[in-house]
Amino acid sequence: MADIQIEGVSLAEILSWTEAEFDALVLTDKPLVVNIGSASVLGQFSYTDKIRTVELAQIDGGGEGVLPAITRIAKKAAQIKNAEHIECVIHAIHCANPNLKLRAHLERTGFAIKQVEGKGEAYFKRISV
Repeated sequence: MADIQIEGVSLAEILSWTEAEFDALVLTDKPLVVNIGSASVLGQFSYTDKIRTVELAQIDGGGEGVLPAITRIAKKAAQIKNAEHIECVIHAIHCANPNLKLRAHLERTGFAIKQVEGKGEAYFKRISV
């Protein structure tokens, strides 16, 4: 995972960004398609009321540490914003071509299928910061 690139930028560089850079480029609360390693990820990243939310709708490709990279970025953004929690919502339940490795990874790392208010049924995990 150390060499993973996010839109051509190293993970180490992103983890050194300022609050203004995170606000402008990550915490947009709008759907984004981001290239992380060999994966194309459709997600939305927001911050409200001491809760940082990471919502992933689609992950195509990957396998080389995409989710751990997203987690590290989310934790850094949460620390900058003094968030108390990160809420992770991953829509991987009703996929046309389900990724069984992804599902196994989510369950192994503590995600549970839950009815998420305003989002529907999804894998969900709340991480304390």
